[in-house]
Amino acid sequence: MDKSTVQDGQAALAKEAFAPAPLQRKRQDDFHGRSTFHGIKYLLKENRLAAACAVTILLITLAAILAPLSPYDPDALDIQNALQRPGPGHLLGTDDLGRDTFTRALYGGRVSLAVGCAAMAVSVVAGTLLGTVSGYVGGKTDNILMRIVDIFLSIPNLLFIIVIYAFVQPGLVVLVLMLAFFSWTSVARVVRAETLSLKQRDFVIAAKCLGVSDAKIIMRHIIPNMSSQIIVSASISIARAILDESALSFLGYGVQLPMSSWGSMLQNAQKYILHEPLLAIVPGILILVTVLCFNILGDMLQHALDPKLTK
Repeated sequence: MDKSTVQDGQAALAKEAFAPAPLQRKRQDDFHGRSTFHGIKYLLKENRLAAACAVTILLITLAAILAPLSPYDPDALDIQNALQRPGPGHLLGTDDLGRDTFTRALYGGRVSLAVGCAAMAVSVVAGTLLGTVSGYVGGKTDNILMRIVDIFLSIPNLLFIIVIYAFVQPGLVVLVLMLAFFSWTSVARVVRAETLSLKQRDFVIAAKCLGVSDAKIIMRHIIPNMSSQIIVSASISIARAILDESALSFLGYGVQLPMSSWGSMLQNAQKYILHEPLLAIVPGILILVTVLCFNILGDMLQHALDPKLTK
């Protein structure tokens, strides 16, 4: 081998060894150093299970949005056609009052998904703000807020919501607020832990030295740099809110008649579970698939967007 060729090879190896960190990370992992959006895009492209969960959630959401296109009224009673088996006229049959099961499942999905997303939005906003303030300020403020979080985590939320419903008028707004009231604590814990790490970074210290106010540091520097953790917490919060809403509606404390949700459909179907199991199977499968997809997607997003967990 020519001596010049050997020297060129050694020079190339040395150049690669002392290459900038982004170039080395690019050789190890394609989505290192990219934004959160590119990380999610890379995950959906490379992970078939995550892509399947995302497509499933999208299809369920799209079907719920297009529910008004159904030729049946979800609340129209037709006693003569009660408890019909699946057929050409009714794809999934009818319930005990002659209402089309497929149409009610679509409208129930609108309510369940809307309640889950609304409760998630409220809990994520509240948990992010309180968790960031707790971790950034520290001291007595941090101790007080974390003790409040511990108190909320020690309370059985479903039982406490049932007790509250004895004193308030049931409704969707009350249901969303109650679900968010007991779900912000998990978001606050995650955000606080990440804030404790971010406030020691050089860019935060530099902003303090430049005289930037604490509010601007929190809003412009700390919260945007933990967007991946917030996205993961949001996906898990949606699944938890849908499951809690279904449980409350099944017990009769959630969505009130004539409005339907997947949980209320389960409640109505329990009387006919032995004779017409399809009435319970349809909303049960929808709850199972939706919650499972959100949980799987959240877990995979956590591993994809967290550099500490990414190999």
